[in-house]
Amino acid sequence: MKKKVIVISLGGSLIIPEKVDHKFLTEFKKTLLRNTREYKFIVVCGGGSIARKYIYALREIKLDGKLQSLAGIGATRMNARFMNYFFKIDPVRGIPHTMRRVKREIRKRDIVFCGALEYKPDQTSDSTAAEIARIFKSQFINLTNVRGLYSKNPKEFKDAKFIPRISWMNFDKMANATKFMPGQHFALDQTASKIIKKHQITTYILGKNMKYLNNLLNGKGFIGTKIEG
Repeated sequence: MKKKVIVISLGGSLIIPEKVDHKFLTEFKKTLLRNTREYKFIVVCGGGSIARKYIYALREIKLDGKLQSLAGIGATRMNARFMNYFFKIDPVRGIPHTMRRVKREIRKRDIVFCGALEYKPDQTSDSTAAEIARIFKSQFINLTNVRGLYSKNPKEFKDAKFIPRISWMNFDKMANATKFMPGQHFALDQTASKIIKKHQITTYILGKNMKYLNNLLNGKGFIGTKIEG
């Protein structure tokens, strides 16, 4: 039986919030390895706080958005290399920097890590993950540091409401309520939202409890947000 590809966007805030969260990453590793009999995983790593620190520093000295984005891309790739090491994947292979390389690597292995691929304006690693999901016609799972989508940032607003289901159109409206900025905070960036809406990609937003990722992969109940028609 041919294995189905699942694309996961792994938030940098889950990899290294302040210091590396090895407990979470150990559970993440167990969950993926437990499901490789049926799935192959392409994991796109975000830059998290490391990317934002670089981006904000460049913004302070008024360097343009492209250079800010390139700094963020570098952080995503560093996190992806680290995840390779964490999963004991041969470091000689390095990480993919192009879609062509992603395709080649996933044919050989069950788990492939990458960061953002080639630079494109107004995009984060979310857009890379959404584009990979489009090409592989796969489901898209975004793992973040809150349990799903909220009406506003739950870490700042106590009255933020959890949203278990939302349409592609309404999610796109939420994503585009603000203008893109490198290092921004939202579940998915504006370009990723457009990609999942245009190509009708079933998308999930989950938190760091790996029980729910495992449940989702096995058709069981989970806590998180589902984005679909």
